Amino acid sequence: MIRAVLRDPAQAEEVAQEVLLEIWQVASRYDATMGGATAWVLTIARRRAIDRVRSAAAAAVREQRNAQMLRLDQVSDIVENTLEREQLRRCLDSLSNMQREAIMLAFYGGNTYLQVASMLGVPLGTAKGRIREGLIKLRNGMQDDTAATSGLRIKRATA
Repeated sequence: MIRAVLRDPAQAEEVAQEVLLEIWQVASRYDATMGGATAWVLTIARRRAIDRVRSAAAAAVREQRNAQMLRLDQVSDIVENTLEREQLRRCLDSLSNMQREAIMLAFYGGNTYLQVASMLGVPLGTAKGRIREGLIKLRNGMQDDTAATSGLRIKRATA
């Protein structure tokens, strides 16, 4: 009977073992006036088999829901990264040409301060200053854009 409900022989054997253990543990509760022993055992077996089917179905639904949430998280991350890249491009465009060139050489080119100074033909202190001032402007611009964007989101949500 368990095998008819579950159809998977391995699962049926496992449930049968659980049923036998339960019968052993609760045998003292059997009341012959309520029905035969075979009916009592089959009732316990059927109940356990149905519980296993429901448990497997619930696990599958849970797994599907988690997979869907993971996909949504991935899409959200991609959108967020794209927006941040666009925001960074706008902020880089707002820098002076000298600051932008120094930052691009240092951070995107992977060059040291000394190499940047040499490439630009300026003293080391000047290269460091341009990079520092440019980074400060970038930080402020990114913070301002983030605040403006989140303000827009809040206004849209309340509208």
